[in-house]
Amino acid sequence: MQKNKKLILLITYDNWGYNQYIADALERKSYEVKHINFHSFKYKYPGFSHKALNFFTKNLGIANLKHIHYNETILNEIKNLKSIDTAIYIKADFLSQQTIEAINKKASKSVLIINDSINRYPKTKNILSLFDKVFSFEKKDCKKYNLHFKTNFIYKTVTKTVLKYKYKVFNISSYDKRFPIVKKIAETLYNMDVKSKIIIFTSKENNDPYIEFSKCTLSISDINHLLEQSEIMLDINRSNQQGLSFRVFESLGLKKKLITTNTDIINYDFYNPENIFVIDDIEDIKITDHFFETSYIDIPQDILNKYLIDNWVDELVN
Repeated sequence: MQKNKKLILLITYDNWGYNQYIADALERKSYEVKHINFHSFKYKYPGFSHKALNFFTKNLGIANLKHIHYNETILNEIKNLKSIDTAIYIKADFLSQQTIEAINKKASKSVLIINDSINRYPKTKNILSLFDKVFSFEKKDCKKYNLHFKTNFIYKTVTKTVLKYKYKVFNISSYDKRFPIVKKIAETLYNMDVKSKIIIFTSKENNDPYIEFSKCTLSISDINHLLEQSEIMLDINRSNQQGLSFRVFESLGLKKKLITTNTDIINYDFYNPENIFVIDDIEDIKITDHFFETSYIDIPQDILNKYLIDNWVDELVN
């Protein structure tokens, strides 16, 4: 490590690969970045009895062997670091208070980023006081817990749009409580004769004429390839979630129209009804033909700039 470079420690559970864009952006700003992605840590149970025991202990809130493994491995990864300029955490609810405190002792500043609602991960409430600054994309949580509001970011941009697309609408998501909503929208698009590519990750067997089901997750590069082939993106927010997902910022960066169920999007400076169609009643979906037939309208560059990853990271380290 060069002596004149400040060290940023980025600790994340990066299951989709988005957090590596944060590391790359900080490196472009001449920081030395150590990115510990504990999603990549592999834990093997010593035997079936350990796996069975872990099932009961984690559900009772006593202990989780995987989480213990994460903490031990992270502490081992940083043992030779003498000082850290800024420690940045994403998904710190996986970590123990002791681990966070041990890391923060070496750091001049500690920052937590929350890109889920605290209601969904309530353990997060127990660690908020351990950080110098806490950011959240959820406005309600910012107000309730006195946090700093910060959206997700644009990690990829295009200068011009494609003239011909393979798919009109694209969505990719995991099988969860949102599935009935995804299914209704997919059926609506099918009945409108709108060619869609809607993929759901699930290990369950499913048969649906409007949706593709996959047992294998796609890499972020594979997803980006499908995004490039699609004209409009579909975004389904979780129940009680106002925070904007990465689908929104991918649509901004790639200059694509967006269909979304997140009604709070109308309160953002980039909102344009010509580009973003909001479904406010899932029982009565009425997407206009006009929305599908008209072109994307460019967002002013000064608005886009603050969401671009190279600008977005500045607030974390300054």
